[in-house]
Amino acid sequence: MGIGGGTSRLALGGVFPSACEPEPGCPNLDVVGVVLMLAGATVLLVTLWYWRRRRTSVAVVPPTAQESRLPTPPDPIANRPTPPEPPLPPPPPAA
Repeated sequence: MGIGGGTSRLALGGVFPSACEPEPGCPNLDVVGVVLMLAGATVLLVTLWYWRRRRTSVAVVPPTAQESRLPTPPDPIANRPTPPEPPLPPPPPAA
């Protein structure tokens, strides 16, 4: 049923007694409305309880200290090769 079924039963139970005219020999519409509202509330509560139980039943294990440390990526600037030094200019001619 779920949330939609429970909510629709609640709404139907609230509207039903005032929307229908009782005929002789039919059951009391106030009682029918209250029963529908109780059934809707029960379905709604059971659905919410089931969802809450289902969500919290998963155990999460925290990582250990060794697992939580991430390796540091290498620094691309520090690890790049240095360019070769330019050659020295030729000495001035001797006079």
